[in-house]
Amino acid sequence: MIKRLARSITISFLTLVSRAVLRRYRPKVVMVTGSVGKTSTKDAVAAVLAARFLVRKSEKSFNSEFGVPFTILGVDNPWSNPVAWLSVVRSAFALLLLPNHYPNLLVLEVGADKPGDLASILKIATPDVVVVTRLPEIPVHVEAYPSPEAVREEEFSPAYALAPAAPLIVAAEDLYALEMAARVPAHLTTYGIDRDAGVRLSDIGFYEEEGRTLGMRAVVHAEGEEGELLIKGSVGETQLLPAAAALATAAALGISLTEALTTLVSYEPPAGRGRVFRGKNGSTIIDDSYNASPAAVEEALKTLASFPTTGRHIAVLGDMLELGRYSVMEHERIGARVAKGVDIFITVGIRAKGFATAALATGMSHEYIFSYDDSRAAALALPTLIEPGDVLLVKGSQSIRTERIIEALLADPADRAHLVRQEPQWQRR
Repeated sequence: MIKRLARSITISFLTLVSRAVLRRYRPKVVMVTGSVGKTSTKDAVAAVLAARFLVRKSEKSFNSEFGVPFTILGVDNPWSNPVAWLSVVRSAFALLLLPNHYPNLLVLEVGADKPGDLASILKIATPDVVVVTRLPEIPVHVEAYPSPEAVREEEFSPAYALAPAAPLIVAAEDLYALEMAARVPAHLTTYGIDRDAGVRLSDIGFYEEEGRTLGMRAVVHAEGEEGELLIKGSVGETQLLPAAAALATAAALGISLTEALTTLVSYEPPAGRGRVFRGKNGSTIIDDSYNASPAAVEEALKTLASFPTTGRHIAVLGDMLELGRYSVMEHERIGARVAKGVDIFITVGIRAKGFATAALATGMSHEYIFSYDDSRAAALALPTLIEPGDVLLVKGSQSIRTERIIEALLADPADRAHLVRQEPQWQRR
């Protein structure tokens, strides 16, 4: 009871001061919402718009009723440190009472874990531009909602707060988002691979340097212009889409494709999103360990299947959490798909055993399937299984902590600094 009261008081304070800061400085607000790829998209949008604006973006994936105020106030997450919370209070009042050189554009990632989360965030900030990533058939956090449709409706809700003719950026292949966009009197710009997309990607392929696959490349078309898009450090078609969304946002705000591509050179995909590392025994690791949902796992498996290698394709998949009544069905569906596209299949976690069961039922031999209860057990076992030329995809929901597996497989221990959840607060868990 006391803890809930303290949380409520804290949220009320953060909401009040954040709204006051926004009223005082009146920055343009770009909101990034959706079920998949929000953080990558937020980072890409911020990189592109830095050409014309003084930009502040959400740090990491701070997209909640706490994270959004932290971004508005320009403070770090104080976690449970009382001294750090005092610093948050001081910063808030300094912004309100003293002269400040405040950003004229905020890129806010917003997310919903449960019904009403985005309504709370929209009480803090009203968007001038909304970017919607993907609204898949079975979204993450669906266990907290009555239906997948309810999740999609909430994640799209920032678009309903737009002023008439304000920019709305939507994935061209997302039929759910397009259907909802038809209800909004906004100025719609689409991005993606579809031939009718406003910002269209073509000629997609892997980017290589000195014989190593290190990223993705594509040709991008927008408003009669054409240019080359390179994303270094991460692989997968999904790593190009955040950049395409950013280019669409730039176009909606009057920035040419040439100028936007020049600025986008500074963009680097965030940790745990398709990042490529050298692994032990001459292997390659695709680190997609930030989180996992059915749609994201399917895309990651496509990347693994097409990744050029002389060795084996190995999928290391942890539990997909927060799926509620869809959990068993989705684990089995993904497991059946894995059986047709990999040489070795590693499952991590209790729910992930459903992956293995479905793979066996689909015809994959048991000698190529290995199951572990947690990431620590998998991290101990996997180094002895890896051979030269192997490429491994590692992916799982946050709580499964699959970054521990990647850490055990890194050829260069210094690369640990580029993994997700390396903060002391996470390391103590």
